[in-house]
Amino acid sequence: MELDLMFVKKKYTELMDELKKVIVGQEQFLSHLAAALFTGGHVLMEGFPGLGKTLTARTLAKALDVRFSRIQFTPDLMPSDVTGTMVFDVKNSSFYMKKGPVFTNILLADEINRATPKTQSALLECMEERSVTIDGETYLLDEPFLVIATMNPIEFEGTYPLPEAQLDRFLMKLEVNHLPPEREEELLYRVNNAGGALSPERAMAVINPDEWKAARDEIAKVKVSEEIIRYITSIIFATRNTPAVLLGASSRASIDLMKCAKTLAAFDGRDYVIPEDVVEVIHPVIRHRIIVRPEAQLDNVTVDDILSGIIKTVEIPR
Repeated sequence: MELDLMFVKKKYTELMDELKKVIVGQEQFLSHLAAALFTGGHVLMEGFPGLGKTLTARTLAKALDVRFSRIQFTPDLMPSDVTGTMVFDVKNSSFYMKKGPVFTNILLADEINRATPKTQSALLECMEERSVTIDGETYLLDEPFLVIATMNPIEFEGTYPLPEAQLDRFLMKLEVNHLPPEREEELLYRVNNAGGALSPERAMAVINPDEWKAARDEIAKVKVSEEIIRYITSIIFATRNTPAVLLGASSRASIDLMKCAKTLAAFDGRDYVIPEDVVEVIHPVIRHRIIVRPEAQLDNVTVDDILSGIIKTVEIPR
């Protein structure tokens, strides 16, 4: 079946329409989540409780007609609770593989920073390799495989912060914010009319795994000019040379920035990347990959402030 980029644009539009049936007032957040899905990366999601993170993940799985699993990360969670383990069958006197919740398509890793580093590493290995190895046997995970890991921005006690090398493995860090008053009203109207709760069941399946893979194949064909590559490189190097930054963005960040820009171009039906595609994803792709110097933090300088400054100072190709 021959496909073109209008197919990608159509599927993106249909997916967004279904997500917006359930999720109110988070259009940019949903668009970036869709970009991560079609780029093939994982998402770190930061936001206060009660902002619809779980509902979003469930609705996404419903719109894709794929399996959904949720893991509540706690300090006593073991790696085998995530990946699975070998269990002895007394009747047959043999071991069999009992698969863990990671064997799914959309995995919500709730409060990932509450688990120990050992358990975090078990999940991050699955994310990177897209497979699970138990007792020397390797089991491939189904595609698509998207991990949505959540963190509460204000809880520090009893948490284990993700190391920089592991944060770098997330394609994006998305921030879920409170709704403005008019969208909060819209949410209340919708909940009231829906009988007291918004359900993922309101969404219809609009894209299947085969169509997702076909769309990804089309996105890979999007062209990136020398000027755009130079622009991306300049942005990454600016993060490394900014005085307020202790640790700049990695080479993986530059690759991910280019991939996400290609996805946004395809969403718009274009077979080439423009600077605006890059600018759109600079914050979500880079904000978790750089460390601000302590003295700059004391002056209330944030990562997003630094990235906004870089966007203004790096020359945009025309």
